[in-house]
Amino acid sequence: MDPVTILLSIIFILFLIKTYNDKKQQKYKNYPPGPKPLPLIGSLHLIETKKPHYALMKLSEKYGSVFSIQLAMEKMVILCGYDTVKDALINHAEEFYERPDNPLTARIAHGNGIICANGENWKIMRRFTLSTLRDFGMGKRSIENKIQEEAQCLMQEFRSYKGEPFENMTIINPAVANIIVSILMGERFEYDDPIILKLMGIIHENIKSFGNVMIMLYNVFPRLLDLLPGSHQKVFQNIEYTYTFIREVFTKQKKTLDINDQRNFIDAFLAKQQEGKPESTLYFHNDNLSVLVSDLFGAGMETTSTTLRWGLLLMIKYPEIQKKVQNEIDRVIGSAEPQTEHRKQMPYTDAVIHEIQRFADIVPMSVAHATAKDVTFRGYNIPKGTTVIPLLTSVLRDKAYFEKPDEFYPEHFLDSEGNLKKNEAFIPFSLGKRSCAGEKLAKMELFLFFTTLLQNFTFQAPLGAVLDLTPALGFTNAPLPHKICAIPRS
Repeated sequence: MDPVTILLSIIFILFLIKTYNDKKQQKYKNYPPGPKPLPLIGSLHLIETKKPHYALMKLSEKYGSVFSIQLAMEKMVILCGYDTVKDALINHAEEFYERPDNPLTARIAHGNGIICANGENWKIMRRFTLSTLRDFGMGKRSIENKIQEEAQCLMQEFRSYKGEPFENMTIINPAVANIIVSILMGERFEYDDPIILKLMGIIHENIKSFGNVMIMLYNVFPRLLDLLPGSHQKVFQNIEYTYTFIREVFTKQKKTLDINDQRNFIDAFLAKQQEGKPESTLYFHNDNLSVLVSDLFGAGMETTSTTLRWGLLLMIKYPEIQKKVQNEIDRVIGSAEPQTEHRKQMPYTDAVIHEIQRFADIVPMSVAHATAKDVTFRGYNIPKGTTVIPLLTSVLRDKAYFEKPDEFYPEHFLDSEGNLKKNEAFIPFSLGKRSCAGEKLAKMELFLFFTTLLQNFTFQAPLGAVLDLTPALGFTNAPLPHKICAIPRS
């Protein structure tokens, strides 16, 4: 190659590099501020892997309520505080409603289901889910009866320990799971059934793993990590096991399907497949059903059961609050079976349940959003496709809305006369288009399970035990393993 050709080639390459950099600078012009990333790792060194939401809260003190951070090669924007999160998810709902399109979600959901889906598939699946959950009792008396029956089973299981110490996760989790399972599959599992124990173990393991740095790095180096062992591989194996189990269930149900007598959520989906409409083939296919049922099962069990476990632990930590709740139960309900209609007569108990949800902060980093289009938000330009984290922990601990954000303080939800007081920053189910589809069901479960247990037991720590309110590692904030004593009240 002659010198002139070499020179022209170099000039051309330099021109391409400059053009690329100019476009990149234009794309990220007036981008939210944030720490300067290091080569390859970005700002990973600033994020404590055990409690990443605390590190992000700390960074917001320096960079403001809208800031950017780069983890390895992935740029993302963090939203902090109620005013900012509400502004994004409500006032700019069309711009912030999508989910990130990345190798991890592609590997897990393939664009199916409801949690990680986008576009028309998400809209149709969410509409179908909300409608079908309502049809099968969400918010109605029929599902209330199921929860009451399950609460009685849970109470009897607690009673079998006769006041001796026991670990409650493997008891509370299947009790809560049975509610969503009854809607999805029309079944109920005994608490020691190996099938439900296996599924719960998988969900628990995956949620713990989603807080692992290997999962974060998968989006940056998917091909490399596909070749390496680690927690990410176990997550993929667990998800495939769950999908296989669900496929076996709906394949069996399909053989006895009567579209005029739909027994459960899966039947309703299978009936949609047979309608013969274009969307039946496009959206109501078996892969979508597998992911959708998996999404609802995991979401319907994990957050509610974890909240209940926090509730009992906090009642042990604060026995005077436990006693006030029991006094209100005795006065309003007595020995009758708790019903949802009792809730409006029980402001203190209701406030305590609200405060358990706020203090427990079950999903501190929410589920990641993504911008559906280029957006100018609070003076900053955020390009289309940017991963956005509405930091729920910054909302539930927002000093502008909660007097004692770092303490367990039921008075956050009580006025001066002891009546329940709404607080707009109380958004444990998030806000906007991506808010939790099962919010009504979760609220009913929390009230009925919690009041039934407090009606029948006083909860105490085992002799000599030290109570630790530090959350365990993982995507969700769950209590550390611990034992409790359920002392019968009668």
